[in-house]
Amino acid sequence: MALTLINTSCKKSATSSSVSRGTGWKIDNYKTFKEQETAPGLVFVEGGTFTKGKVQDDIMKDWNNTPSQQHVQSFYMDETEVTNGMYLEYLNYLKKVYPPENPKFKGIYNGALPDTLVWRNRLSYNEDLVINYLRHPAYSEFPVVGVSWIQANQYAKWRTNRVNEAILEREGFLSKDARYAPLNGNAAAFNTEAYLNVPNSTYGGQIDSLQGRMQKDTIAVYAKLSSGILLPSYRLPTETEWEYAAQAQSGDREYNNYKGRKKYPWDGEYTRNTDKRGVGDQLANFKIAKGDYGGIAGWSDDGGAVTVETKFHAPNSFGLYGMGGNVAEWVADVYRPIVDDEISDFNYFRGNVFNKAAIGKDGKIKVAINEVDFDTLPNGKIIAKTLPGEIEKTALDQNDTYLRSNFSESDNRGYRDGDLASSRQYYERVSDDKPKRNMYNSPQNSVTTNENGEMVRNYDNSDYRSTLISDEVRVYKGGSWKDRAFWLDPAQRRYLPQYMATDFIGFRCAMSRIGSKSKIQNKTPKNKRTK
Repeated sequence: MALTLINTSCKKSATSSSVSRGTGWKIDNYKTFKEQETAPGLVFVEGGTFTKGKVQDDIMKDWNNTPSQQHVQSFYMDETEVTNGMYLEYLNYLKKVYPPENPKFKGIYNGALPDTLVWRNRLSYNEDLVINYLRHPAYSEFPVVGVSWIQANQYAKWRTNRVNEAILEREGFLSKDARYAPLNGNAAAFNTEAYLNVPNSTYGGQIDSLQGRMQKDTIAVYAKLSSGILLPSYRLPTETEWEYAAQAQSGDREYNNYKGRKKYPWDGEYTRNTDKRGVGDQLANFKIAKGDYGGIAGWSDDGGAVTVETKFHAPNSFGLYGMGGNVAEWVADVYRPIVDDEISDFNYFRGNVFNKAAIGKDGKIKVAINEVDFDTLPNGKIIAKTLPGEIEKTALDQNDTYLRSNFSESDNRGYRDGDLASSRQYYERVSDDKPKRNMYNSPQNSVTTNENGEMVRNYDNSDYRSTLISDEVRVYKGGSWKDRAFWLDPAQRRYLPQYMATDFIGFRCAMSRIGSKSKIQNKTPKNKRTK
């Protein structure tokens, strides 16, 4: 009788799980999504509520991040900053798939190269770092620097495609040789977004020859978004996510409240270790004092004169390394002096530019099969905006925004921005009698090409510029080997044009969490609270 009941209940459960609760119809290929796979290099950060912004003295007199309570959705973040070794893998891939000597691809590889000249200084001897820091194996596990915000985003896109390509191979949708086809020059590179929307365009239209074991006879089989196996995109973390992850208040919680406000990513109010093991050691890599970047020889305080290995110091409560010191890090946000928490206190982010796939005359999504779209930055560097195999994008129009209450523009970087100081009547003079009102009128330097094909740099010498803030400047967070301890506070924020790079700014990637907020459901009865 017991066996009969078990078999009956199992059959009933299996049957009911594949029957629609809406119509009662049987659902073919019914799948239950259990848990998002943790992508390579990432750790899980459970979201929650926290106080974003400074709550301590503002010695810089900026007060550009007034405290506000924000809620962050759960997400994933790189355990460490992207290292030289990780970035070199990206560069080697680009060089093989898009050979720089091919005129059609000229600029793709060079546009991704870090600027190693950031190590130079007029009155410092750093030529060994210029030559060795990126490529010598001694620096393989050190954070990559000399990378602009734009380059960091391009790396994240490339990483997304490589990880999802490997997953499709593992699950049998692609053959074992598929990932190597572009490296051998036999196909275009794989692109996740194109695969999901126009799968037959993948690998330059050669995907049928690279099908895996899932193929049925001669019929190609493609994974879909509903298959649940492809991961969301790698991307730069938002400023809110980065600050939440750096604070790591999870270890200082009692019931539904935080017991205090941490000054640094680690516990305690000091930069030195107070534990018996390693007592007195610095907990991060930063500039200790004027002329003191690492301590006295033979008794190094923080372990490095410039950067150190990404796992040199202990991680914070989320298991993230280097959230204070070593290198500052790019985040996704456009910089503005204030945070408008009145309009949003959930996943706050300034920088949304909503696009859609471009549609061709034939009514199909346009994929750049053999085309490369290049862009010349204000500093004269050339980067590839769209690579072969990517979907072409276009801005939203009135058909997409008409009578919407949640957004009305494609570009929302400047939505409700400004503060009292920046709201003055600044003017950019189009002509003497036609001034143009502009709240953030930063210098507009540009580069053009003359009739001889020579690059002409156009410097903005206007006397009417009043700020360095624009939609092209991005926030970077955290202190670095070059900064004093003041900048180690996770709430501190600075900005730099998105096309510039330095010897003290690196980056790490993040990924959105799909599904449940927590990996472990809280099963403690409400009437039985325990510490």
